Amino acid sequence: MGLEAGEPSSFLSLSSAFSYGVASMAMVFVNKAVIMQYVHSMTLLTLQQLATALFIHFGQVLGMSKRKDLSIATAKKLLPVSIFYNANVAFALASLKGVNIPMYIAIKRLTPLAVLVSGFLRGKGKPSTQVSLSVVCTALGVLVAALGDFSFDLYGYSMALISVFFQTMYLILVEKSGADDGLSSMELMFYNSILSIPFLFFIIVATGEFPHSLSVLSEKTASASFSVILLISLVMGIVLNYTMFWCTIVNSALTTTIVGVLKGVGSTTLGFVVLGGVKVHALNVTGLVINTFGGVWYSYAKYTQKKKLPRRVAPDEELHPHK
Repeated sequence: MGLEAGEPSSFLSLSSAFSYGVASMAMVFVNKAVIMQYVHSMTLLTLQQLATALFIHFGQVLGMSKRKDLSIATAKKLLPVSIFYNANVAFALASLKGVNIPMYIAIKRLTPLAVLVSGFLRGKGKPSTQVSLSVVCTALGVLVAALGDFSFDLYGYSMALISVFFQTMYLILVEKSGADDGLSSMELMFYNSILSIPFLFFIIVATGEFPHSLSVLSEKTASASFSVILLISLVMGIVLNYTMFWCTIVNSALTTTIVGVLKGVGSTTLGFVVLGGVKVHALNVTGLVINTFGGVWYSYAKYTQKKKLPRRVAPDEELHPHK
């Protein structure tokens, strides 16, 4: 799937954006459901990447998809991007062990602030007033919400904040390297999976998670309900990555960002009633409302900024890779 020539149809644009929004929202809840029963998050991530690689490989064997042969030069170029991508997802999964979904989404919305600060330090100049105020509003919302979070978990919060750091580094690398030029969404997914598997396998062995995690998984899969949730998680890992690239190619990185923020509004609301783990406190809810408002304001500020530059592709710093 390359870049489309000309303007895509309204139906195609809407379909890709809607598909990404639904997949992204569902993935947070599916991963949380798995992690609540199976704490070995790195093994889960390894299985998701392995499932993606096998899916694309057999898709090619059966003639359902096409991709170019693997290139060592391209692999070397994508290796740092893949490492930071997996670090981001690994810490995000680890954070879900102790953080409820509304707070997880709120903390992940700190990514634009981290990217803007990083860009300023790298001499990219000062962002617009609206963008600056919106990310400050988002960060303020996290602080207020955290003060009212009865289920505050230092480990979970730490993992989520580290995830924000790695996501920021990932976005900067993608922006600087332009590593995805000329590659289809399937090819990007395949490279990322192939490069990720050895790295992730080393991590689960070095941390002692493997092989104990496999014996626990074997016991857990005796439960039909867990097996179904795990299978959905593996499939959704593939669907999320594909729809993210599809939405970006058909529309733009900016559209993907806005869909991600709007998805977060729905996820935050559902997070209070689905899977439990949320004790409602006025301060917590107030903080989440401020945080959500800041996220929507950020999207609006970026959208109006893009509208003022119709002939240029405004650099968008918050293309969400996952979860």
